Amino acid sequence: QVQLVESGGGLVQAGGSLTISCAASGRTFVNYAAAWFRRAPGKDREFVAALTWSGSHTNYADSVKGRFTISRDNAKTTVYLHMNSLKPEDTGVYYCAVDQWGSATMSEKTYESWGQGTQVTVSS
Repeated sequence: QVQLVESGGGLVQAGGSLTISCAASGRTFVNYAAAWFRRAPGKDREFVAALTWSGSHTNYADSVKGRFTISRDNAKTTVYLHMNSLKPEDTGVYYCAVDQWGSATMSEKTYESWGQGTQVTVSS
């Protein structure tokens, strides 16, 4: 099992930037693809971005492509989501997830471990 804790959420004005983090720990935290999903109030969780363990492949939702960047630190224990040009429709609870041996898929069904989420609110 991998434990994931998101942080860095908050309130930001439209057009602004914010970086959120996901700290991971676990006995077998190796070869995991990582992803970010988000959920607006009353709506289903949706895919945002994903990254392979090596960092060689990324996958982004069309709605965030060109604005958001997913990355890892060198130790691969922290995953980041760098969000630029934020829009009110980006508001939601952001969750990180990991999938061992994963290929950075956009399907939440493939991810094995989830964090509790961090709130991101974008005001107009």
